[in-house]
Amino acid sequence: QVQLMESGGGLVQAGGSLRLSCVVSGSSFSDNVMAWYRQVPGKQRELVATITDSGWPNYADSVKGRFTISRDNAKNTVYLQMNSLKPEDTGVYYCNRNVRVYSWGQGTQVTVSS
Repeated sequence: QVQLMESGGGLVQAGGSLRLSCVVSGSSFSDNVMAWYRQVPGKQRELVATITDSGWPNYADSVKGRFTISRDNAKNTVYLQMNSLKPEDTGVYYCNRNVRVYSWGQGTQVTVSS
């Protein structure tokens, strides 16, 4: 059974930075396109960034230039470096595959104060 364990969230002031991590166990991690998503109450979960098995990233327009997704296939871990955070980045952040998603982990809460 695949397990996703997100961590690294917290409370930060606008303009600050956070680095999220997600450890994936129980799957062939290195073969998958991985992604970070975020969700705020009352809204659908949205895709923030993806990274291919070879490390090619792609970003939502709202985070382009501020967020960086990366992966370490040896550690089965995907990261999200978030800089210049804005209050609208607040939400619960999840990692998962880009398609054929696994059961969702608990996510990690990011709160950006103005």
